[in-house]
Order: sequence, then structure tokens, then C-alpha cells
Amino acid sequence: MQPVEPTLETYANPLARYIAATRPAFLSASLMSSLIGLAMAWHDGIAFAPLPAAVTLMFALLAHAGVNVLNDYYDALNGTDARNIERVFPFTGGSRFIQNGVLTPEQTRNFGFALLFGVVLAGVWLVLCSAPQLLYIGLAGLFIGWAYSAPPFRLNSRGLGELCVAAGFLLITVGTDFVQRRGFSSAPLVAGLSYALLVTNLLYINQFPDRSADTASGKLHWVARLEIRHARWGYVLIALLAYVWLLLAVLAGRLPLPACVTLLALPLSIRAARQLFRHAAQPQQLGEAIKLTVAAMLLHGGLLTLALLIAK
Repeated sequence: MQPVEPTLETYANPLARYIAATRPAFLSASLMSSLIGLAMAWHDGIAFAPLPAAVTLMFALLAHAGVNVLNDYYDALNGTDARNIERVFPFTGGSRFIQNGVLTPEQTRNFGFALLFGVVLAGVWLVLCSAPQLLYIGLAGLFIGWAYSAPPFRLNSRGLGELCVAAGFLLITVGTDFVQRRGFSSAPLVAGLSYALLVTNLLYINQFPDRSADTASGKLHWVARLEIRHARWGYVLIALLAYVWLLLAVLAGRLPLPACVTLLALPLSIRAARQLFRHAAQPQQLGEAIKLTVAAMLLHGGLLTLALLIAK
């Protein structure tokens, strides 16, 4: 059954309305990035600090929520979501809160910046608990999240969206590890990259249903720039990089051998790629491929977290 888009009647309760506007189901991507960072620190013998860990999780979720809300706002400003008739709700085409009159653009903008203000408060506390260098990670993450869709940068429109997503989710893993470790390490970079690439593939496949609307609005990401038959191969390339990176990290001794269990997610990525190749020109039929991409991403992240914990 196709999920029903939000309406003001559905979300008459203001609290439920604002919570739903953050697209909570998708925040699991940031949660998993944080768990990988915690598991990496634990694997390296760092004593677990529960309160900083909890605040770090809140920091990551607030940041992701704020980016989601502001992305809705900026896509409403440039008209992308309003002209998107090929969307696969709830995965593409935005939350529809502005387009369906649930929130005004001004309310959406103010809420998004309020969430980022909460991120700043949590970040200040974490800096005081760990080390001043955490500030660099936080500022980089906030800039990437805001500049992804906001003018004048509009990084996704310039073909940098995939890089932004990979970097943003990798920063969550690095930052979570940093708070526990109280210093930088290459370990979370190695551990988190394969998962960050699979999150990037979710963005990539979501751009196929949005392609026509994005092109009309000047959002010239790679799916919009390439012919559909060529753009399909981008999904395969990103997935291949993710799994090959993980294998190389295990072979190089940078990840424990049990991390190979994450390859159980590979069949899901293959099935998603096959459906993308079949339906790329009929984007409204990509719902199952998008769900498989989400499943591969979360299964990979969950198994990697478990592998790091048990292989300490």
C-alpha cells in the first residue's frame, strides 16, 4: 500500500507535526553511523563513556533532523518539490509538509535553524568533555549539511551531493569515536567509509524519481547530468567501492576478520541494482529498489557494529 502523504488534519497535534517534519524514520542512518563510531572506539580498548555517548547520539540525530527540515525549505524555495510529480513518497520528493499546507515555509525554516541551534549547544558540551579539535568536525558537518541545498553553495546542484553525503555520515562516525577517544584516529575513517558509501547510494537512487523536477529547477546532480542508461552505473560503482573498501580493510588488518559478515548485505545491493537497471526510466517503479538500498545500508551498518564489538 502506498503511504499517505501528510495533511494538516493528519497532524493536528503541533508536537506530532514538528516531529514528523524531521522524517524520523530516516534518522536511523545517522544513528547507525554513531553506533559504528562507538563500536570502533570500544574495539580499540577505549573505556565506554555513557553520558558523552548519549549526547553524541542526540547531536547526530538533531543535526540530521535539522538538515532534513532545511532541505525541505530550500527545495520549496526553488520549486523542486512542488513540480515533482514522479516522486516515490516517502523516499523522494521531500516530506510534502510545505506543499500540503502542514507547515508554512517560514515555520519550516525557523524549525530547521532551531534544530541546528540545539546541535550547537550539544556540540559545545561535547567539546568541553572531550577536546577542542571536535569543533572542527562539528563545523564541517554543519556546513556540509546546510550548504548541500542552501544558496549560494547548493552543492548538490553542482554535482557534489554524493561527496557531501559520504563526508557527512563519515564525520558522524569520526566525531562519535573522537568523543570516546578524546582524540583523532584513522580507525573510524576506515571503519565508517563503507557504510557512508552505502548511505550515499540511497541518495543516488532517490535522485532517479526526482530527476525531471530537479533538472527543471537547476539541481544538476549526476543523475540529472547523465543519460539514464549511463547514470544507472553510478549506483553499481558506489556499491562496489563500499564492499571492496571493506574487504581491503580486512585484508590490511585495519578491520577484524568478522567484519566480513557485512558482505551479507551484498545480495540486497545486487537486487536493488538489478531493479534500478530495469526501471530507471520508469522511476515510480523504483520503490522496491529504494527499500532494498535502505535494507542493505542498515544491515551492513548493524553487522559491522556487531563485528567490531565481538572482535574486541
